[in-house]
Order: sequence, then C-alpha cells, then structure tokens
Amino acid sequence: MLPKTDIELPEQETLVFRVEETDAGARLDAYLAAQIEDWSRARIQRLIEDGDVLINGRTVKSSYKLRAVDVIDVELAQPPAARFEPEDIPIEVVYEDEELVVVNKPAGLVVHPGAGIASGTLANALVYHFQHLSQHAGAFRPGIVHRLDKDTSGLIVVAKTEAAHENLADQFRAREVFKSYVALVHGRVADDKGIIEQPIARDPRNRTRMAVVRGGRPALSIYRVRGRRERFTLLDVEIKTGRTHQIRVHLSWLKRPVVGDEVYGTGRDKAVTDPRIRARLTRLNRLFLHAEQLGFHHPRTGAELRFKAPLPAELEELLNILP
Repeated sequence: MLPKTDIELPEQETLVFRVEETDAGARLDAYLAAQIEDWSRARIQRLIEDGDVLINGRTVKSSYKLRAVDVIDVELAQPPAARFEPEDIPIEVVYEDEELVVVNKPAGLVVHPGAGIASGTLANALVYHFQHLSQHAGAFRPGIVHRLDKDTSGLIVVAKTEAAHENLADQFRAREVFKSYVALVHGRVADDKGIIEQPIARDPRNRTRMAVVRGGRPALSIYRVRGRRERFTLLDVEIKTGRTHQIRVHLSWLKRPVVGDEVYGTGRDKAVTDPRIRARLTRLNRLFLHAEQLGFHHPRTGAELRFKAPLPAELEELLNILP
C-alpha cells in the first residue's frame, strides 16, 4: 500500500553495471562517480548509505572493493527542482547559538526538497529565518544534519557553520548522539523492555519501502514500555542507528506497528472497532511517532546538551481517549 500523502513518491531510474576485470579492486563510490554523469562522489555515498545501491542483491559500504563478478544495481531518484526559495514558514526554535539551532518540527513538514517537492519544506523555512547555515550537505539541504519523516514530529539539530556540521555528522556516525522517540503501537507489548537488532534495506518486493532484509545495513533500536492501554502500548524507543524508517520497520517486524502508519501498519488502524477511537485515528493524519529527546556534545565547546519536546496536542488527545 502506498503512503497517504499529497506528495508524489520519487521517480526512480534503475541502472545496472557489471564490473569488468579492469575495474576490479576499485572502491564502489569512486567507480559509480566515474560511471554516472553529473553525480558527485558525495551524492553517490548518500545513495549507498540509504540502501539504494546493491552489490549482488546486498547492501555494502562506500569503501567496498569491487570484484569482476559483481553486479551493481543503482536506483537514482530524480533530482530536486532547480529553484530553491526562502519561505516564511513558522518554526519552533528550542535552542540557538552561533554554531547551531535545535527546532521542534511539526508533523506534515518535509525536511528538505526532493523529487516532486520544490517548496514548503523545513529547509525553505530555515533559509528564511537564519542568515547563515552550513552548505555541507548541499544547497538544497542547508544546515540539515539528519532527518525526520514527514509525518513524524520532534527535535532536529541544524548546523550554522561548516565546522559544526562536520562535528555533528561525526557524532551521528559514531553513534554518540542520543535520540529517543515516543511511539504508540497497536497491540500489547509483553516485555517491559527489549532490543531489536535487525538489518534494514530496501524491500526487494516493493522498492518504495524499507524492510528487515538479510544482508541489509545494521540497525539497533531499544524500547521501554511507557504505558499500556487495552489494545495499545506506549513506548520510548531509543535508536542507536539512523536507518530510513528504522523505528517503523522494526516495530512492524515485531508485529506492533506504529499507530497511523499506512505503509508499515498492515491495516491495523482500519481494524480498530471502537467508533470513537476509529474517528480520532482518521482525523490524526500522521504517525504517532515523536522525536522527544535529542542529546549531543556542542561542536565547539564539547559541553553535553540535552533537549526535550513535549508530545503534540493531537497525540495527547488520542492518548486521553484510549481505555
């Protein structure tokens, strides 16, 4: 089932390369940058990190050394629109200094432009509200160090300087950033706490989704039960890795999908029989997934910073009617 959204999914162009003897031993990212016109090595590396490049059907790292027997499958999303304009979109600033900004993103706001998305994003708002932002991730992702799904709310750190961006990106890669989410899931989670350590990659049966896939990129989520209702469980979920749709995929794999998730929810929202809860779910029009806590070291001073964003009103209202 495709996600309920007014934004089209990216058009994909699939490329297949068969590695010749003369290219054996080359790094994967360097090889693809030489093969694909107008794609920089940095963009290729992001493709590889997002699981859009497969070697013999499996995800690998950018540093992978090619073999003559390898078959490379690459999915290229169409590039974002050529124009990028500042827009006066309100944003909630939780913290700001000369190096960075922490904002509380509302659900429904896309983080940055992409295929079919030229405006109305958090990036457009950031350029309007802040004079200087890092260009480390490119002109269409000003200051963007990490992302949240469109229908997920919560905390995002944005870099103002190149040095801050590099330092924060290093902290994310080293798994030094604390990221904790609140998720309401269908069904009762029996254990008070647990660990989900399952690899994630593109779903081989549906390339618009992610899935737990053998040979995928390592992914680690840690959950604790925050509260239980008759047919739902409220969880705190800390993620140690930042794979695309990680929490949604892991909880769906656990057979406890996130409320409001039409992509990975296997129809559980529509199976709710209580008319009052069903009506509230219909109006929710978002995931019950909120990036509540974010912690990292300040990129210049090294001081430990920790931020917390309260649950949005629409999520609190749903919780309040659950028996």
